[in-house]
Amino acid sequence: MKILLVRPPRIKQAVTLSDFMYSEPLGLEMLYAVLEKHHEVEIFDMMCDEMPLLDKLAKYAPEVVGITSLCIDVNAVLKIARETKKDNASVYTLVGGTQAYLNPSSFFDPAIDFVFKFTTAENVEAFFEALSLVIKGSKIPEIPEIPEIPDIPGILNRANQYRGKDAVGHNAYILPNRDATSKYRQHYSYFGYKPSAIMQISQGCNKACMFCLRWRIEGYEEIEFDGEAIKQDLLAIKEETIMLYDNDIVGSDIRIAHFLEVLESLNLKKNFIAYASVEGILANVEALKRFKSLGLKALLVGYETFSEKEMAYYTKKTSPSDSLKVSEILKEIGIDVWASFMAHPDWNKEDFKMFRSYVKQLSPQISSVSPLTPFPNLPLYDDYKDRLLVGIEDYEKWSFGQVTIHPGKMTLKAYYFQMLLTNLYINLSLNQSTEMLKRFGLKSMVRLTVGSFKASIRYIKLMMTK
Repeated sequence: MKILLVRPPRIKQAVTLSDFMYSEPLGLEMLYAVLEKHHEVEIFDMMCDEMPLLDKLAKYAPEVVGITSLCIDVNAVLKIARETKKDNASVYTLVGGTQAYLNPSSFFDPAIDFVFKFTTAENVEAFFEALSLVIKGSKIPEIPEIPEIPDIPGILNRANQYRGKDAVGHNAYILPNRDATSKYRQHYSYFGYKPSAIMQISQGCNKACMFCLRWRIEGYEEIEFDGEAIKQDLLAIKEETIMLYDNDIVGSDIRIAHFLEVLESLNLKKNFIAYASVEGILANVEALKRFKSLGLKALLVGYETFSEKEMAYYTKKTSPSDSLKVSEILKEIGIDVWASFMAHPDWNKEDFKMFRSYVKQLSPQISSVSPLTPFPNLPLYDDYKDRLLVGIEDYEKWSFGQVTIHPGKMTLKAYYFQMLLTNLYINLSLNQSTEMLKRFGLKSMVRLTVGSFKASIRYIKLMMTK
């Protein structure tokens, strides 16, 4: 069977930290690793491939097109599926990814035959084995009926109105085949580190912060991956820089100790970037010093807010004063901090002023502030559903760059003005351009600066239309 795995083109949004984290499509590489054993498979990354979809379909002639999805990608995914069906109605279309997991009904559309709510090696193999038998025994009518494939956990079928064996489960981490994206890998980057790869050493997060999608997708239970599998993954990466995508790289002292032992045994010369929590950093200072000696360059830390009350509401187990301690610890060790914050919808002018002062105290190398976003299916959504400025189906507006909750203590226009003022203050006064220039060079600094000003321009446009 010929299978084309597609990542949609990038949706233009306000610039946040994530815009400088242009990662490889790890989920598609995992699917590729499962499918290549018995099928002909290709990854088509439309974020960096300029070939039009119809040209790709004509050249490759797939029997199946699988598309990955984020929340903001829904319309792009539907467009790809509809164009595919219009071009050749006999092609089977399927969708997976984050949005398919959180809100599979987004893809209940005549152009989409199957929705993978979650993927594991087992359900992927079972599905494609069943579909292969259908295709081999079919004459492929002009408009084929959707096959009655036996119920497979996590896979919803248009043939029965997407009522499948919707068992509880999460996407499994499968060793990816990174060679599947060899022609695209020079594009994958994290800030000035380009090219770079992405991997995980564990899944799940037991912190369950109110605003976070990750623990909902990966589960509350933290699962450490097998050491040999981690070794294989590391050895398969050719890039000099690796982004560790775990929710919290120092969330477990045992897990980080095991990982550092693996690194020392391999004697790798790599740059590492990772997510870390304030709580995890405070508990594992010595491990971070050791990790620094093994190549750790920067940590992405969610400092979130200056407010004790908001930290408690977000169910964070640390305080703003803890964040200040962590900022000093990381400066002493020599690890860069790429900090993220959330602007609460009930901030007033004085709150924004206090927040800017707090960021100055922390003085991370890079900072990004985004409006609090209550994604559907999160506890926050119910708290703010009566104040939402966007509908559930306004998919492209559910980004971290746009205000989705009506402000409680100022007009929307005034709130956007404060976001603009704060964004300019952070980027012009606080982000440490001299240090960034030394690390990443002029080209990367220009890219970061242009991106920051694009965010400011977007806030101006949004402010003027409200």
